[in-house]
Amino acid sequence: MKSQFFLLLIFSLLVPYSAPLQAQSNPYPRQTIKLVSPIPAGGAPDLIARILGAKLAELTSQSVVIENHVGSNGGVAAEYVARSSPDGYTLLVCMDSTFTINPYLYRHSNIDVNKDLLPVATLGSNQFVLSANAQLPVKNFAEFIALAKKSSPPLAYASAGNGSQHHLIMELLKAKAGIDLLHIPYKGGSPATTATVGGETAVMFAGTSNASLMKSGKLRALASTGLQRSKVFPQVPTISETFPDFEAKIWIGLFAPQALPNEVLERLRNLVSQALMAEDLTQNLFKAGGIEPFITTPAGFKDLIAKDQQKYSQIIKALNITLD
Repeated sequence: MKSQFFLLLIFSLLVPYSAPLQAQSNPYPRQTIKLVSPIPAGGAPDLIARILGAKLAELTSQSVVIENHVGSNGGVAAEYVARSSPDGYTLLVCMDSTFTINPYLYRHSNIDVNKDLLPVATLGSNQFVLSANAQLPVKNFAEFIALAKKSSPPLAYASAGNGSQHHLIMELLKAKAGIDLLHIPYKGGSPATTATVGGETAVMFAGTSNASLMKSGKLRALASTGLQRSKVFPQVPTISETFPDFEAKIWIGLFAPQALPNEVLERLRNLVSQALMAEDLTQNLFKAGGIEPFITTPAGFKDLIAKDQQKYSQIIKALNITLD
C-alpha cells in the first residue's frame, strides 16, 4: 500500500508539468495557419500570400491556407483579422495603402489599423512604372514632362480610383515637376490599364504586373518610382534621377491581431525571415510579378508605416479627398 501511495504522489507532482514540457517541445505553430489576402486571386498580396504560405508550410510541416476577404481597399480583410483570436493562426498579408492611405480616406472605419493590428514583418516590395500610351509623342521621361508643360488642355491620366496610390503618386509627381494633368479615375487597375492602352488616357502609374504590355510596346515605360532602377526594367530611369528623393514603392506586409503573445510574434518573425531568404522564394516572387523580398527590422517596419502615413496624409489633405 505504501508503495502505491508513493507512486500516486510522484504521478500527481509530475502531471502539472507535463503540459508545459509538451508545449516547449512542440512550439508554434501546432495547427493550420490562415493567411488572409485583401484582394482577389492574382494581385500582389495574394501572390505573396500563396508563395509565402507554401514556404511556411515547408518550414513548419503545418498546413497554410489562403482566404480572400475583399473590399474597402483592404479594410474588410483588416477588420476580419483584427477581430480574430490573437494566437498567430489568422494573419493578414496586406498592401501598404490599407495602413498608409485608408486612415485618412475612410473617416468611419470599424477598426483603427494602427491600434488593432500588429506589424509583424515586411514581405515584399515593388515599384510603379510611369507608363504612356504607345502613340503619345514622347520617348522618355524628359520628353513627357516637356509635353505635359505645354499641353492645353492638360494630358489625361488614369488611376485605379480616387485616393488610390496611382492617383496620389501622380499628384506628387505633378507637384514635383510643376505640370498639370487631368485625373480620370477608374474602378481598379485593370480598367485604368485598358484605358491607357486604348488611348482614352495618355499615361498612368502601372505595376510591373503590366511588364508584358510594356515589353510588347502596347505601353511605353518612361520612369520607375524606386530609388534604384527596377530589376524588371533596368534600362528605364527612376524619377529620382530627375527629382531627387522621389520615391513611391509598393510594399506588402504581414500583420496580426494586436494582442499576439511575444513568444509567438518572435517565432513568426524568425520563420518569415527564413522564408524570405530562401532562393526559391525569391525566384518565385520575381516570376510572379517582379516582386522583391523586403526585409526590415521591427523598428524599421514601424518607421516605414509612419513615414508613408505622413507622405500620403499630406497629399490627401491638400486634395481634400474623402471616401465616406
